[in-house]
Amino acid sequence: MLPGVARWKPDAVDRLQAAAFALFAEQGFERTTVAEIAERAGLTSRTFFNHFADKREVLFGPVSETQQEIVTREIAACPAGLPPLDAVVYGLQAAGDTLFEPRRAAAARRQEIIDANPELQERELRKRAALTDAAAAALATRGTDPAAALLTARAGMLVQQTAMQRWTQSAENRPLRDFLADALLSLRTIAAQTTDQEDVTLP
Repeated sequence: MLPGVARWKPDAVDRLQAAAFALFAEQGFERTTVAEIAERAGLTSRTFFNHFADKREVLFGPVSETQQEIVTREIAACPAGLPPLDAVVYGLQAAGDTLFEPRRAAAARRQEIIDANPELQERELRKRAALTDAAAAALATRGTDPAAALLTARAGMLVQQTAMQRWTQSAENRPLRDFLADALLSLRTIAAQTTDQEDVTLP
C-alpha cells in the first residue's frame, strides 16, 4: 500500500451506520458528532464525508435514494393490467426485500431515533413526500390519471408506514413483504366497509 493512502474499506457505509445508530441511542442524536461516529467505526472523518453529507444522512441518504429507485423501477415493470395500488405495494415489497429485510434491527433502531427528534421527523416526512411523488410519476407513466396516481401513491405510503411500524415492533419472524400485504388488505377492508355504509339510506 502506498504511504499516506488509506486502506479501502468496502464495508465503510455499514460500519458508519452501525456506529452512528449505537451512538444516537446511547447519547442522543444532537450530542453525537461526526468525529465520534468515525472513531467508533474505526474510520476517519474524511471517510465519513466520502459517504454522507452530514450525520442526518446516515439515517436518510443512500437507503432513501435506493428505495426510490427500486420502487419506481418495479412499478414501471409491473404488468399493465395490475391495479395501481398493487403496483405501488409491489414496488415497496421489492425495496423491502433488498434494503430492509437484511437489516431489521437497524430499521427498528433508525425509527426509534427519528421518533425521538422533531427535526428528523420533518426530514422523514420530506423523504416520504419525495417517494410519494416518484411513485405517482411512475404510475402516471403507466397510464394512470395524474390525480388518481397521486392519491394512490399516498395510499401506498400509508400502507408502507403501517407495515414498517408493525414489522419493527413485532416479535413474529415474518418478512416485511407479508406485513405490507396485510396492511394493503386492511386498507381495502376499511374502504369496502366505508362504501357499504355509504350505501345505507339514513332514516
